[in-house]
Amino acid sequence: MTAPLSLADSLVWLDPWLAPWFTAWGVPASRLEALAFVLSLVMVGLNLRVHVTAWPLAIVSSALYGLLFARSRLYGEASLQLVFIGLSAWGWWRWWRDPAQADAGAGVRGLTAVQRWRAAAAGLALWPVIGLMLKHATDSDVAFADAFPTALSLLGQWLLARKLVENWPCWLVVNLVSMALFAHKGLWLTVILYGLFSVLSVWGWRAWHQRLQEARA
Repeated sequence: MTAPLSLADSLVWLDPWLAPWFTAWGVPASRLEALAFVLSLVMVGLNLRVHVTAWPLAIVSSALYGLLFARSRLYGEASLQLVFIGLSAWGWWRWWRDPAQADAGAGVRGLTAVQRWRAAAAGLALWPVIGLMLKHATDSDVAFADAFPTALSLLGQWLLARKLVENWPCWLVVNLVSMALFAHKGLWLTVILYGLFSVLSVWGWRAWHQRLQEARA
């Protein structure tokens, strides 16, 4: 009896898009990764300008990265892209319905020290749960390494949705850990992208902290 195909194996039709397309400074890139990389950069640029068209680009780039991660057996990251797609669709709808939602500075707040510890504990508690799911339900070869940034990304999204300044250090950890994970899988353009995300996380952390201090003053 033939064993059922894994999710990664069922996406074998993507392989022509995953073949090396070009090499820049020794970094190979496929067509799929290059397209997802460019769309993500444009999306981030539009987010910095608080432009509504960032949302549809977020949906498309997340879908492309979902396929890329699934074929690379990074199922936690792939599943996370589905969450991002849903949240991007919701954000797009909210901005079209109420343009005032685009005001990134409105309502920025922070957690207390106790709340920070509780949030960190919740993220760390989620890590082994996701790791065990990936280990037993998929053919992932990096189940717990994949689960860590996935768990913290869910926490980061929750903090970001509530405009809590602590979302930025959370994303910084996610981005740095993800860089090591993607390097292990040879997704070098994505490593560069998440390096840029790390810099933006520091920038966002400082900017939101300044807004919070001004609001308290």
